[in-house]
Amino acid sequence: MTSIGGAEMVDWKLAVATASRLVRPGPEVTRDEAREIVAELRRHAKAAEGHVRAYTRMIPEGHEPPDTPVLVVDRAGWVKANVAGFRELLAPLFEKMRERRSGGPGGAVIGAVGGKVTGVEVGVLLSYMSSRVLGQYETFAPATRDLPAAAVGGRLLLVAPNIVHVERELDVDPHDFRLWVALHEETHRTQFTGVPWLRDHLQGEIQSFLEQTDVDPMTLIERLREATQSLVGGRPEGEENDDGGRSIVELVQTPAQRETLGRLTAVMSLLEGHADYVMDGVGPEAVASVAEIREKFQQRRARGAGRLDLALRRLLGLDAKLRQYRDGERFVRAVVEEVGMDGFNRVWTSPNTLPTKAEIAKPADWVARVHRRAES
Repeated sequence: MTSIGGAEMVDWKLAVATASRLVRPGPEVTRDEAREIVAELRRHAKAAEGHVRAYTRMIPEGHEPPDTPVLVVDRAGWVKANVAGFRELLAPLFEKMRERRSGGPGGAVIGAVGGKVTGVEVGVLLSYMSSRVLGQYETFAPATRDLPAAAVGGRLLLVAPNIVHVERELDVDPHDFRLWVALHEETHRTQFTGVPWLRDHLQGEIQSFLEQTDVDPMTLIERLREATQSLVGGRPEGEENDDGGRSIVELVQTPAQRETLGRLTAVMSLLEGHADYVMDGVGPEAVASVAEIREKFQQRRARGAGRLDLALRRLLGLDAKLRQYRDGERFVRAVVEEVGMDGFNRVWTSPNTLPTKAEIAKPADWVARVHRRAES
């Protein structure tokens, strides 16, 4: 545990316990149905691997990448996996906060509040998120006793109760929907296993962002508290927009971080948009009802889930993630239409060929920079 002024910054065990206690139960299924759903998701993950590799042509013949585990988890399992990842990624930030303590008010407040309160607040937010994630490729996941990861990091998670909940809500063919979700997550796994430098590059950018953070512990705890109060309805009426709609990340970033955040946004837009493009591109061949699924799923994304849910999504930055899907998919589609899939795959050559945030919005500028300059 990282501690500040003698007090733990976040009690991660309590965060897991809180989230596990608060997490909503999944849809009702029999034990036999649950076994079949888990088995089918594993089969779809394996089938998706072949579909994605054939469609993207990212992995050359004879260059088999390292294997990574595919785990079908429930909501509590998703919480445990993400706490392990957060703890590892946020360690440099918490260490910096610890070094900043000097008996000032920030350290005193942390000492008074303690890691247990913060752990509860983190747990509340994780319980909220745990019912909304369908799948996830954990790039920086540390291995645990219950949740193995590859030696080089990484594991693919499919959250079974959430997938079943959404397929029922959308009233779509469950077998098609499960494969469709697997195609998206398998694309992420192919991105990181097929591009050896991508994981280290992304980790370096994230660590750079955290190292540049100039925020006292009280500010971060206040951001967590605001998000938690939004979720449980604890904020007074009329205070929803006090922060101008800014997310937690935007509230704590320094000018130096804005450059790093711009690069991270571009990379994440590329990765998410590419996954959306691939899942729909493979769809007509592998998923008979892909058009119906995409239409209903897009309507669900746009609809949201009420004012409170939208306010919390904004504070946590989840609305920015939705924009990444949309903007990134447009970028990939435009580039593939102009230079083909192999031409698009030049994006994976090196960090220098990744699109900038401006190029995500103007794909022709990326084509001009990477293709026409190389051909001149």
